[in-house]
Amino acid sequence: MVITRVGYAGGTTQAPTYKQMGDHTETLQIEFNPKVISFRNLLKVFWENHNPNRALYKERQYISIILYQNEEQRVLIEKMKSELEYELKEEIQTEVSPCKHFTLAEDYHQKYYLKKYPDAVEKMRTIYPTDDEYFSSTLVARLNGFVKGYGTLTNIKEEIRSWNTSQVNQTKLIDLINSIKW
Repeated sequence: MVITRVGYAGGTTQAPTYKQMGDHTETLQIEFNPKVISFRNLLKVFWENHNPNRALYKERQYISIILYQNEEQRVLIEKMKSELEYELKEEIQTEVSPCKHFTLAEDYHQKYYLKKYPDAVEKMRTIYPTDDEYFSSTLVARLNGFVKGYGTLTNIKEEIRSWNTSQVNQTKLIDLINSIKW
């Protein structure tokens, strides 16, 4: 994944918020590099890591939903959903809909796990000072995943060395990570 952001989508209500979500669902927006991970593999992770039975969810706010960007994605989602239904011998109740609009959730919903490490947040804010820069940062997404138990700092540093930025900037980012008090 390149960027992950929390927000509201799947509905028609104008300007949803956490307290007035209307007919939207809390969602995770993922931007990914298809040269690194395929959409099929992302779907595999999606189907394997949640219960696709809508009956378990009390309100639309928390339903199982997957939103697609184009027809190719829709076809693949429906194909994998059918395969899973055949395998489980039950109907998958995950809603499949086009992503017509995504509203970014309030800042207190963003990078939730990283917030438990104030020194990391403070240091990341020195290089990503605006909310948009911070919430859209690949590095911040990686560190948020790291503190949740996904990946290692070593892997993040190795990945930084492959980014399309100067060696000087790569070194600055790695030095900044090394300076964080975890």
